Amino acid sequence: MIRNKHQLVENATNFLDTSGMDTKPKLDDLRNSLWRLFLTTQVKLLERIESRFSQAGLPSMEWYDVLLTLKQAPDYRVRLSDLAVMVLLSRSNLTRLLDRLESNDLLRREPCKSDRRGTFAVLTEAGLAMQQKMWVVYAEAISEFFGCHLDDEEVNVMERVLKRMLISAFESEG
Repeated sequence: MIRNKHQLVENATNFLDTSGMDTKPKLDDLRNSLWRLFLTTQVKLLERIESRFSQAGLPSMEWYDVLLTLKQAPDYRVRLSDLAVMVLLSRSNLTRLLDRLESNDLLRREPCKSDRRGTFAVLTEAGLAMQQKMWVVYAEAISEFFGCHLDDEEVNVMERVLKRMLISAFESEG
């Protein structure tokens, strides 16, 4: 049982005991601990951001992700098949989320004129207003929970490392 935040950090960095193992693991303890710390930190930061959205009477991060993706798209529209990949949700989860967004008039679905099987999700004015309202809360939370803990050099190092990892992940997908 974790009693305080220091114990949470300790637990996150010491989750694999390799003593007594007959074979040497392919992952050294330092990198393994860093991985666990990375995952734990990400989950905790997202929980805090979700809490801020809730306190402000705003919808969840998933809503923001879809609204921002549509805002950044040409003509505020994206094919549903592309949107599923862009927002990292399963198709069934995305369908349910789009139903909720549409019922709140934050987006509308439009048929694709060049392909009758295709459908676009299109950001509405209300959707754009909601994304902008959410951004105010989100930007403040990012600054408070993440940005203020990094100096410029650390930002540059993290950016290089995370980009390298992301490129590698995409390349390994084949």
